[in-house]
Amino acid sequence: MKVTIEGLNINYTCEGQGKNILLLHGWGGSIESFLPVFNHLKKRFKVYSIDFPGFGKSDPPREVWGVFDYARLTKKFIDKMGIEEVILIGHSFGGRVSIVLANKYPELIKKMILVDSAGLIPKRPLKYYIKVYSFKLLKFLYRTIFFWDDKEKRMEKFYKKFGSKDYREAGNMRKILVKVVNENLKPLLKDIKASTLLIWGENDEATPVYMGKIMEKEIEDSGLVVLENAGHFSYLDQFNRFVLIVDKFLEESE
Repeated sequence: MKVTIEGLNINYTCEGQGKNILLLHGWGGSIESFLPVFNHLKKRFKVYSIDFPGFGKSDPPREVWGVFDYARLTKKFIDKMGIEEVILIGHSFGGRVSIVLANKYPELIKKMILVDSAGLIPKRPLKYYIKVYSFKLLKFLYRTIFFWDDKEKRMEKFYKKFGSKDYREAGNMRKILVKVVNENLKPLLKDIKASTLLIWGENDEATPVYMGKIMEKEIEDSGLVVLENAGHFSYLDQFNRFVLIVDKFLEESE
């Protein structure tokens, strides 16, 4: 299904009856990323899932958006659906958006589940900065020295060779990715009132477990569950354990 918000066609799906749940996928994902969770929850809840702008079948933003822009659009989606209270389940980038929404709209978000959530600026060792500045230098050289071929094709080769996986695959969303990953949402955590379940994969390298521990400390009504033998997609790596934990947390919401 499609709905138009801020002039963008937003793809979404909705099934089930009961209290409202909204699934928010991670960077590079789509509605399909959360499909196993969607199918499990729709038996007892009214479950919505959207493709963020620039992902899946939704139109890309026309400008360089940050997390607050994505949260603004998501709030408009919630309003357009006539939802007065919603449980958020956000994975990674979807967790970023969930954090902003829970901070800004406490009357709307009573419960929230953050799964391997992004939102904190990671601890960065010296080798990280060496890598970043080396990347910037190489980028400058590619732009200025190798002038005899097509600039656009040249830079695309550069990104594929030297960029991170997300950066390589971001395409025309690269500037948005850069803006998003540099937004620190930690100051928002202490004012979140929603009862929050934090679920993390013990082997998550993208958003390590220490980030979940920080969020548990900062969000007043929160608890952290760490899943063994699971990575950044802990809800897929340990699906059966994941849904058992989620079902228990949501028992009072049915």
